[in-house]
Amino acid sequence: MKASRSNKSSETETRNITLALPKNLLRKVKLLAVERDMSVSRLLAETLEELVKRDDAYERAYARWREDMRHLRSLGTNGKITWTRDELHERH
Repeated sequence: MKASRSNKSSETETRNITLALPKNLLRKVKLLAVERDMSVSRLLAETLEELVKRDDAYERAYARWREDMRHLRSLGTNGKITWTRDELHERH
């Protein structure tokens, strides 16, 4: 791959790639880019960036959930349930 722009930060350095799309899809992507007043490259980059952010957020949330499951919090029962199901669902 060849760098298309050389920036100081490696995070913002861009690289060119070759992408093969079906003709019909490419036509629709081009129209979408025009409607949004941006290039196809920018449209795809922003879309992929959003996909990665959502995936990263999911992975972080899943890791937090797994950690929570390893260290369950006390619900104040100390393992002793002093009520019955009927008492919990009793209507007043």
